[in-house]
Amino acid sequence: MNAYIPLPGSKRRLLPNSRPAGPVDLSTNANITVHVRSAGNLADLEKQVYSQALKPLNGRMYMTRDELSQKYGAKQADLDLIEKFAQKHNLFVSARHAGSRSIVLNGKLGDLLDAFPADLRMYHHATGTYRGRCGEIHIPSELEGIVTGIFGFDTRPKHRSRHLHRILAANNIQSAPGMKPPQFAKRYAFPTEEQGIALDGAGQTIAIIELGGGFRSEDLAAYFQEMGLLVPNVVPVSVDQAANNPSTWQSADGEVMLDIEVAGAVAPKARIVVYFAPGQGDQGLIDAISAAIYDDERSPSVISISWGMPEDYIDSQALDTYHNLFAAAATLGITVCVASGDHGVACLDGPDWDQQIHVSHPSSDDLVLACGGTQIDQGDNDITWNDGTPFDNSAQGGGGWATGGGISPYFRVPPYQAAIKIPQSLAANWLGPTDRSGRGVPDIAMSATNYFTRVDGLESTSGGTSAVAPLMAALVALLNQAKQKRVGFLNPFLYTNAANGIFKDVTTGTNGIENTVTGYQAGSGWDPCTGLGTPIGTKILNLL
Repeated sequence: MNAYIPLPGSKRRLLPNSRPAGPVDLSTNANITVHVRSAGNLADLEKQVYSQALKPLNGRMYMTRDELSQKYGAKQADLDLIEKFAQKHNLFVSARHAGSRSIVLNGKLGDLLDAFPADLRMYHHATGTYRGRCGEIHIPSELEGIVTGIFGFDTRPKHRSRHLHRILAANNIQSAPGMKPPQFAKRYAFPTEEQGIALDGAGQTIAIIELGGGFRSEDLAAYFQEMGLLVPNVVPVSVDQAANNPSTWQSADGEVMLDIEVAGAVAPKARIVVYFAPGQGDQGLIDAISAAIYDDERSPSVISISWGMPEDYIDSQALDTYHNLFAAAATLGITVCVASGDHGVACLDGPDWDQQIHVSHPSSDDLVLACGGTQIDQGDNDITWNDGTPFDNSAQGGGGWATGGGISPYFRVPPYQAAIKIPQSLAANWLGPTDRSGRGVPDIAMSATNYFTRVDGLESTSGGTSAVAPLMAALVALLNQAKQKRVGFLNPFLYTNAANGIFKDVTTGTNGIENTVTGYQAGSGWDPCTGLGTPIGTKILNLL
């Protein structure tokens, strides 16, 4: 009989206010994704990322996926060992990828738990019933040092909320509310041409990560006809058996359509690849990000992610796995744009909130470009996005809408933020170093309100920082097209050149929730509400 030991970094707790709902069904079919160690030194990979980012764009040398896999992928012997172990437990391998160092195992839940024991039960929560894990996952001692992460047991949902203003009947185009995405691109001076060539995303591929929902071709046709644009090439990709599955506008369809419509309207000739994954737990998001990064056929140059969860709700094995994926993306010259959240420092909506201050992950990872939100005041100025309402479950939308931002308790202050003044964390449940410092979120901000969208035959105004991530991804696609080279990991460049006028500073507002919780204040220079401010696209291009 194998001796079992805890998997380092796998200890986790339940969602607050979870209520026991009984045992799991051991006969149900399930799958888990197992990550294994790298053949190379991942610390060296991260050093290369920062070293490359400090070079002029024309001097950067990005790896190919083959080079990345050969140097930092999995050892074939390690994957073989996992396969042999799985066979002994009546499990089968449905996917294996040396580059991402991952292997997906399928079988009965009972057999998966026999192979990797964990305290797994069903729980009720405001977000719905979920399969929850607390404590640590255990692995056989023979796999010690080989297995670095196991994902899929816990099905707690990732979070994303659309800031939905108003719904109008289908085909009522002339009274449709909101601003069209190209109007926001104009507001933030996105470049429109370079050396006489129109910048429209041609030759670029934008990856969009989605956890559920879907899009309808007829909606895209109607929407882009209203823009006066051709319908972009939108390609759905299945991850972990998920698919493009549209239903109603109240579902995740709204998130999918918002992302596609914003990115597609600003970079209409870019190919948009939507990676659909299950919306439960870290497995789906990790596998979808991995699928985009290691997609040889479509080769995205920028990834947009509008999903997240409070960083302190995620175990360190997952945080490390995400971080290694983002390092791989940067090594390939892929920019990763992530929404900073839509409920200020609470990071969760009213029914889910635990009375604590949080920062949203993956926007808190120092290798991604964290995208916060502004709103446009009556004087046509960008100020911190905050609708000024408290949480109110009886009100439409639930209240408490504001840009996410704050200080990470897990990721240390990155080199590119060393010269800025980052305030001490306001979190009472601070889990970081004694000086209460850490990576500051967000990096940039743009309008998070009043986007015209069409979803399942209905038109509405929508938004949230969920709109800012694809808007920024579209800007990156235009920059890539203009320079004919991937701009890649942009953060060091943006912070180094902030004093050169590539941002408009946003100095007004807070991301606290009215009558609920105190947040951070916007001010001169970087702040945890709007980061460096709103980008000026043409000036960024001129300095690249």
